[in-house]
Amino acid sequence: MTQEWLNRIALVWALRYRQKHARQLLDIYGSATEVLIHHPDIIGKEAFLRAEQEATFIEQHGIQIFFYKDANYPYRLMQCVDAPIVLYSKGNTNINPKHAVSIVGTRAPSERGKEWCRNFVLSLAEQLSDVTIISGLAYGIDVVAHKAALEAGIPTLIIPAHGLDRIYPTIHRSVAVSALAQGGIVTEYMHGVEPERHHFVARNRIVAGMADAVVVVESKARGGSLITAQMAQDYNRDVFALPGRYNDIASEGCNRLIQSQCAQLITRAEDLIAAMRWETTAKQPTQTNMAELLYDLTASQKILLDKLCEAEDGWHVNQLVMETQLPYNEVAAELMMMELNGVVKGLPGGMWRVAKK
Repeated sequence: MTQEWLNRIALVWALRYRQKHARQLLDIYGSATEVLIHHPDIIGKEAFLRAEQEATFIEQHGIQIFFYKDANYPYRLMQCVDAPIVLYSKGNTNINPKHAVSIVGTRAPSERGKEWCRNFVLSLAEQLSDVTIISGLAYGIDVVAHKAALEAGIPTLIIPAHGLDRIYPTIHRSVAVSALAQGGIVTEYMHGVEPERHHFVARNRIVAGMADAVVVVESKARGGSLITAQMAQDYNRDVFALPGRYNDIASEGCNRLIQSQCAQLITRAEDLIAAMRWETTAKQPTQTNMAELLYDLTASQKILLDKLCEAEDGWHVNQLVMETQLPYNEVAAELMMMELNGVVKGLPGGMWRVAKK
């Protein structure tokens, strides 16, 4: 490691609570070495010792390092005024993919939210040639998004709130290990830094800044997901939110984002792709694809779809209840899930029909 890099790491550590000041100095003098020449007392012995320890860790574990003035720094993040000065990365990582989508949400999602998130990622992977899913490996929607990306065979980037010598939460270690071969882990924190509360808020700016678009899947009225959405809006990123029922506490934050026009309403991957004007590589539906789709439906959904296929103009929800003899609550829930997956379409007045391709 060069002396300039050691100086950069030492400077960032010494001014870790005054990152804005560190960045101003670097912008003025052009390099950490020049900063030290003009301000020799700004970095103490402890910071240099910490930098040397970090250099050893980097070399032993094959860590990549990125400086905010270098050409290989994530170009999306470079546009953000409060981007980290130094980033540490491990894995098979392309930090500048063609399409980057961050997915965030509640740590206690409903089954509906988890299923929608998984299907959304799988659909993105099917329709886009180069897309990377970004999230924070937290409980709930974060880890669902990472798992779905791994299942789809597309890259996923984990943005933790700690250094690269640990994984938090530890229960998600297997997901993180898999992500190293199919993406990677990117953090601004040196090894030994623990996942403290304020680190989670700080890392959200990386989740927002590295993406073209941020998708919020279920969020209460307050939470980290809404902070990420606000940061994304400040960075001029496109924000999308999955709507929920008006009295659904788990979707109150998403509904407010949509109501206040801070986020675009989204129900499927095609909505995001169209809004972003991305070119798709999706194949036209075939008989095989339709058979696979039908195979993935639940027994109740197959019954409802068969009935809807009988009438081109559709059926009223009450008629479907009578014809299928299924409970009203089950019919309503299954129709909503099929609509989210693009199988059926809800019409005014409680009418439903098969979605037209």
